Amino acid sequence: MSATTTRPVVAGVDASAASLAAIRWAAGEAAYRATTLQLLHACIFEGAPARAHDESELLLEHVHRALRRGAEIAREAAPGLQVETQVQVGLAVDLLVAGSAGAGLVVVGSHGLGGLRGALIGSVALRVAAEAACPVVVARGHSRPGGPVVVGLDATDSSEHALQFALDEASARRAPVLVVHAFPDGTDDIEQRGLEARVATWARKYPALEITARAVRDRIPSRALLHAAEDALLVVVGTRGRGPVAGGVLGSTGNALLAHAACPVAVVH
Repeated sequence: MSATTTRPVVAGVDASAASLAAIRWAAGEAAYRATTLQLLHACIFEGAPARAHDESELLLEHVHRALRRGAEIAREAAPGLQVETQVQVGLAVDLLVAGSAGAGLVVVGSHGLGGLRGALIGSVALRVAAEAACPVVVARGHSRPGGPVVVGLDATDSSEHALQFALDEASARRAPVLVVHAFPDGTDDIEQRGLEARVATWARKYPALEITARAVRDRIPSRALLHAAEDALLVVVGTRGRGPVAGGVLGSTGNALLAHAACPVAVVH
């Protein structure tokens, strides 16, 4: 793995099913990276002063119960894993983004408790994926054992970072890699040969990996990636940079994957 392997993997925790899926993924990541898993539960104390103490006690009891369950799930998924638990006061998205500065990876569920019913992607997952200082995995759908790590490749620097992340993930999980390049216009043979030449440089650095390059004529890159990732272990995408508007940072491809992918999505800054 890369130089961030000594940094912990951070996972957001609540009692939702999506959070439990995120913990399992995060535990596997921490084990692969030989690092610590930090489980973070954010809480906000509300209520009238006369009831504040009792409500705070009940909330803390609930929080610690969720963290204990989360730690149990993590250790079941990765026996021997070092797990740390943290309770912090504040909004989950702010705390996770702040914590990403010292993390090698942040893992969140696609939806948390209190999310808008019917929403395709939760606001916390969307904002953390857009604003974190490190790669983010949004645990959604089903990770197919034996499936490929799929990564989108275009002409931007961010997609090169995404490709390296995908190759590292595939190496750790002994999975094949499918590199997808969607192009709106051009010649199929030329685009395919160009993609293969570009991927060949990386393939020499990862000689043990099975890497397939696929150029796809499609004006909508997200459509090509969603199709390629139907039976994937993970799909990886880069971002446009960092900024205050999630949609502008992630772009239409990142937003579509987070909302519709059938497997976990990694967003690499």
